[in-house]
Amino acid sequence: MSETIYNRIAMLRAERGISRRQLAEALGVHYQTIGYLERGEYSPSLYLALKIAKHFEVGVEVIFSTEPFPRLGERSA
Repeated sequence: MSETIYNRIAMLRAERGISRRQLAEALGVHYQTIGYLERGEYSPSLYLALKIAKHFEVGVEVIFSTEPFPRLGERSA
């Protein structure tokens, strides 16, 4: 069983025009942490995941998943 946590952080940042550094400052983490999260090299604590969701004003399940998100334009079965 894979313990990978998939996320949409990069997509949400791009939509809002926020840099990794700006997001990191808003969350109180190092900017490299945002890169590690986006690349799937680091899984956030529950606390950090909730802070990220609150920052983007969406539910945590909109940003994080245990299964890959469908690519934009793909239809779900």
